[in-house]
Amino acid sequence: MQFPRPETNKRYYQFSEYLKTKFGKKVYKITLDACFSCPNRDGTISSGGCIFCDDGGSFSRAHSSLLSVRDQVYTGVKTLGERFKAQKFMSYFQAYSNTYKPVDELKKIYDESLCHPDVVGISIGTRPDCVDEQKLDLIASYTENYETWIEYGLQSMHDRTLKFINRGHDFETFLKAFQETKKRGIKTGVHVILGLPGETKQDMLETVKMLADIGADGVKFHCLCIFPNTKLYDLYEQGSIKLLEEDEYIDIACDCLELLPSDTTIHRLGGNGLQAIKVAPKWLNKKFEILNRIDSELEERNSYQGKKFIRLK
Repeated sequence: MQFPRPETNKRYYQFSEYLKTKFGKKVYKITLDACFSCPNRDGTISSGGCIFCDDGGSFSRAHSSLLSVRDQVYTGVKTLGERFKAQKFMSYFQAYSNTYKPVDELKKIYDESLCHPDVVGISIGTRPDCVDEQKLDLIASYTENYETWIEYGLQSMHDRTLKFINRGHDFETFLKAFQETKKRGIKTGVHVILGLPGETKQDMLETVKMLADIGADGVKFHCLCIFPNTKLYDLYEQGSIKLLEEDEYIDIACDCLELLPSDTTIHRLGGNGLQAIKVAPKWLNKKFEILNRIDSELEERNSYQGKKFIRLK
């Protein structure tokens, strides 16, 4: 794969470019809230949820969950069409764990999200401990006609970190879910948080190298953020944790890109959460400036996504 990319002049492979190449026009995600919950918040596996997760369950709040899924889709199509002249869309189930219901209910919800003729794909955010063979078979049934993704929140491959952030599952659980997902031809995106408490730069790079080795189709990078009414906020107020500085994040993000295969799609590199409620880091509000600095750093290094990737036999 050529870098910088002729279409975008980027030194990494944006998910948006992948979709535009496949469908011939830019594809916009419609964020949907189908009132899912999470076993890590309702007391099924632990109490309180992940220490970084706020009451919105990482939802963008683009649409009200008071609307039906169908109405959210049609509202999203109209809004994005008017604002960006968008013509093609993906239904994106973002809030909480979007496989955490019986399979017959999931089918109704997913089918409803594909109600509009201009919806060409579906992306389902969930936890690796919230899938089973029946649910994966259901999601795999959409692959013939739709661009179909599952986005797994891994955050880190290190069990000590997963325990500290109260994730409620271990790395092995993720690995099993990932393998079963890939086996069915469902594209897999994985969320990684950079700057988790207690992790060194090497720890973060080990997680990314692992994703490169197992063949993740896409990666979404988050920088650790502090939101009110979370356990992480309490630790931050006590001075118990240190957040990444802007220069540190840019350096680590570029190192991560170098380790990933050139055909791994990058779903996010900068910008986290709602600025109105985020406590820290404030520098992360400068989304486009951060992305420009990543571009500049890669150029200065004469580097690009995949430069340090070694494919295992």
